Amino acid sequence: MKKLVGFLGLTALCGVAAISLTSCGNSGEKFGFIFLHDEKSTYDKNFIDAAKQACKNKGVQAVLKVNVPEGEECYSAAKELVNKGCKGVFADSFGHEDHMIRAAKEFENVQFGHATGTKAHTEKLSNFHNAFASIYEGRYIAGVAAGMKLNDMINKGEITTEQAKMGYVGAFPYAEVVSGFTSFYLGAKSVCDPVTMTVRYTNSWYDETAENTVCTTLIEKDNCKLISQHADSQGAPSVCEAKKVPNVFYNGENKTLKDSYLTSSRINWVPYFEYFIENTLAGNKMDYDWTGTLANGAVEVFEPSSIAADGTKERMEAVKADLKAGKLNVFDTSKFTVLGVHLPLYLADVDTDANYTPDTSVIKDGVFEESKYRSAPYFDIRIDGITEIIEK
Repeated sequence: MKKLVGFLGLTALCGVAAISLTSCGNSGEKFGFIFLHDEKSTYDKNFIDAAKQACKNKGVQAVLKVNVPEGEECYSAAKELVNKGCKGVFADSFGHEDHMIRAAKEFENVQFGHATGTKAHTEKLSNFHNAFASIYEGRYIAGVAAGMKLNDMINKGEITTEQAKMGYVGAFPYAEVVSGFTSFYLGAKSVCDPVTMTVRYTNSWYDETAENTVCTTLIEKDNCKLISQHADSQGAPSVCEAKKVPNVFYNGENKTLKDSYLTSSRINWVPYFEYFIENTLAGNKMDYDWTGTLANGAVEVFEPSSIAADGTKERMEAVKADLKAGKLNVFDTSKFTVLGVHLPLYLADVDTDANYTPDTSVIKDGVFEESKYRSAPYFDIRIDGITEIIEK
């Protein structure tokens, strides 16, 4: 999720107001974007950069609203963007979805896109769409780099086999996070069989202090030797840098952390935004759910840093090729157990309702088919080898 050339940063333009708006470009049709936070959040910065780049590529204007909460403010922001003449409006946070659906029903001639949402395929509105990517593949590849680093630490006598333990800073115990940390763990285990992992939560998508605290706890209390995260600040990476603990980053490269940064994965949103812009302007029908992949460039994994084990880059590239060719499946059920048993079948909560009722059989030919029945993740299985600590 990269820095772009030719645009002044949102923070410089907009300050830190509760809701800020700016435009990029001065010609072409307008497209509006709603972000939960601003560029201080690695998650939102990844979307912001992609929105600017895609609009620049397609010769349209990007009208950006940052720091928009997951409430009535989102509907108001969407309405304002429509009134400014935007042909399409996109929002980047899960809690924005219901407010975007409300706007889509009111403004039938405007297209609405939403990341991480679950309702487009059941709402069946011609102008409301969900989008996500098979980022679990990127996290799996990054996990391979993590596993090779642990092996290297074992071989050098820095840790024992029993100490091959990773820590994971999660935002919430939601399927999106569970899918991510499980794929990361499975990637590491594919090369370092004794690895285990402990997951702790911040209960916030963006809280630098909480992410710092949880990371510190994972290292000092849980004795984790390598850290990754699904959280949106520099809180965990900064702790890893100070303590010289290897860190697998998310949402972009972080090479300034020279003593800890190992590699990173991200969703590159440029392909989706270009798809959204092109089809909106052409008046084409769009999928209810769009899933980005390694093949179309929406899933990216960055090269390993100088602290990686020898041969890591080559192994990552080989795994990437196998994933793209369909020779390897991240959620191959023969590769993990639940309470000591391989799962023969599983009903997932795909058609989300208020009670989160499992409704769709998602294991076929021994593979959990993530992101097939909707774009947003629904892998919520707790597998052996991962300890999840949830504190209220």
